[in-house]
Amino acid sequence: MSNDLAIATVTATLGEWVRPALEDDLGGAGVNMVRPDQIDGLAGSGVNIFLYQVTPNSAYRNVDLPTRRSGGTVVRRPQAALDLHYMLTFYGTETSLEPQRAMGSVVRTLHARPVLSRQAIEDTIASSSFTYLVGSDLAEQIEPVKMTPLSLNLDDFSKLWSVFFQTAYRLSIAYVANLVLIEADAEPPRPTLPVRARNIYARPFRDPYVETVVAEDPPEERITSAATCLITGRNLRGEVTRVRIGNAEYSPLRANLGDARIRIDLENEAPSDGTLRAGVQALRVVHRLMMGTPETEHEGVESNVVAFALRPRIRETGGTPDILVSAIQTDTDGNGYRTVTVRLLPDVGRRQRVELLINEYGVDIDPRTYRYPAEPRNAASATVDFIIGPDISGEYLFRVQVDGAQSALRMDDNELSPTYHRFIQPRRSIP
Repeated sequence: MSNDLAIATVTATLGEWVRPALEDDLGGAGVNMVRPDQIDGLAGSGVNIFLYQVTPNSAYRNVDLPTRRSGGTVVRRPQAALDLHYMLTFYGTETSLEPQRAMGSVVRTLHARPVLSRQAIEDTIASSSFTYLVGSDLAEQIEPVKMTPLSLNLDDFSKLWSVFFQTAYRLSIAYVANLVLIEADAEPPRPTLPVRARNIYARPFRDPYVETVVAEDPPEERITSAATCLITGRNLRGEVTRVRIGNAEYSPLRANLGDARIRIDLENEAPSDGTLRAGVQALRVVHRLMMGTPETEHEGVESNVVAFALRPRIRETGGTPDILVSAIQTDTDGNGYRTVTVRLLPDVGRRQRVELLINEYGVDIDPRTYRYPAEPRNAASATVDFIIGPDISGEYLFRVQVDGAQSALRMDDNELSPTYHRFIQPRRSIP
């Protein structure tokens, strides 16, 4: 590998590589490294070396991947694999064909010795003409740098020279130098232990696919934390099967695990990892792989993602919803308000968006409706507070909405079940 001086070192070494033969073949010839539009200011004859393009090397550009582990630690230092494209332009007296004689000398040298030797690189770095290259470690690169001529036609050279404003074309030839590997100055990789044993596994491709997610009991679209979740699809059962609902992961019981159906009792089965939250959730089936000595779980394949609404529930105490409405209170500005405290299942996360929906009950014409956001929470909690106006009186139906999923109102014999609604009664208050 090489450091950031590698590109400049290749250019300087290339000049020193062709200089001895050029001076012998064409007395007084020089080697320069300027822009082609500055050649007119050069005296005598010789060759000008100009780096006009740098491209990624197609064979080595991804050979260093991956550079980091999943935890962010360095596996290997990242490296850039580059090809350097040079245009060699020859100048001198045309009447004595000096440009053509210089080209012949350089082409002969690069054809006979296309690989820049380590000794030549070290001599260039140590030269007093290139003191700015001290510290270059191109000579230590395992892969040698090789010069290969490019077949550029007249149209290619015309486009290349057109980028130099009002500059006349001179006799030129193109070469590519490959390979140059530039290594990043990243933190050193952590040493790892050698492999003690190798295990080979052969498994068929059986990607799980989820079709529907419903509640086992009607109504099927009403999934709560007390429901049994029924997942249907194909190839659902794997060697080790997990079901992810949001950031909660479940390990289905073997009796409830089939190839076309999985049952999860959300009320009685605790997640093996994470916490179940209300709201719109993404569900996926994960097949883990048992590998290693001793065998441990490893990431395998995942199914498609199916979204569903997990409805929040209002907790009950003795069959009565845990909804408390305070008496009218007064803030520091003298404005009245009431506090509505609701206890929910499952617990509400600190960043979840919670709203209280209130609809007037028993009024046929223009019933009043209200929507109130929850008070800020410092942590996940089952208790949520809402601040409402002091002038709300009468009977109202309560619902709570968590991230777009609403608690349910159930009809029993054309009457709203008291389990799923609550009336504001000013005479009941929090002491």
